[in-house]
Amino acid sequence: MTTRRHVLVLAAALMAGGLPGAGQAAAPVAFDPAAFAAAQAEGRPILVQISAPWCPICRAQKPILATFSADPRFKNLAIFTIDFDSQRDLVRRFGAQMQSTLIVYKGAAEVARSVGETQAEWIEQLLEKAL
Repeated sequence: MTTRRHVLVLAAALMAGGLPGAGQAAAPVAFDPAAFAAAQAEGRPILVQISAPWCPICRAQKPILATFSADPRFKNLAIFTIDFDSQRDLVRRFGAQMQSTLIVYKGAAEVARSVGETQAEWIEQLLEKAL
């Protein structure tokens, strides 16, 4: 369910190109097997985002994910990005069929995945499964 807070936070993020205090947010990083394995070993919540620069759905997901990565609930979230076009081996490794795929891990276990989702409340529910 979309709340007024979700709408206001998302609108502020879109207008400002980010959020105040974004230094506290988990910054997405390019996928690195060693860092991914370390985050899994630590039992951290993990998001693997498979996207393409030309994808309008991926562009819609980015500010939503930036908003939630700045949320204190997701301060430990490790976010790894994979380019759908140039990192085909990783796309296959994660079993993604298309760009705009979000895969959530709780430590070493995959707990959820979503393809083509742009509803903030649904993405929030997806990320909460990793906590």
